[in-house]
Amino acid sequence: MANTYTQIYLHLVFAVQNRTSLIQPEWKNELYKYITGIVNNNGHKLIVINGTSNHLHIAIGYKPHQLIPELIQDIKANSSKWINDKRFVRGKFNWQAGYGAFSFSHSHLDAVVKYIYNQEQHHKRKTFREEYIQLLTRYDIPFDERYILIDV
Repeated sequence: MANTYTQIYLHLVFAVQNRTSLIQPEWKNELYKYITGIVNNNGHKLIVINGTSNHLHIAIGYKPHQLIPELIQDIKANSSKWINDKRFVRGKFNWQAGYGAFSFSHSHLDAVVKYIYNQEQHHKRKTFREEYIQLLTRYDIPFDERYILIDV
């Protein structure tokens, strides 16, 4: 659309079903490249992706032509299929239902990139659950701890 300008940054977080440690170092970079392709093919810009064996963090430059849940569904469905087609895990790979999507400003871009880039270091000190609750609290999102990271 002519004369429409946006600058929207999102920090996306989602986990492997049951937070099982299935993402292996041998193929995680291939997974990250595959997800980068999904994000870019949807018209967004992937800024950084990283995680641990049981979850991912992705920062993107988001274009508002697509709903966030549709983008997340596309990332999860296609990357799960890719992992299963490649037979990287025994049994069936699935992402957990649900996700976190947090907006941030351009002035926080460097800090978010550094945070995502250093995921392995963060998780030497805290669990994914602790990190996720900290993100929800930092972004002032109301939640009930009984329902955090529950598989449905």
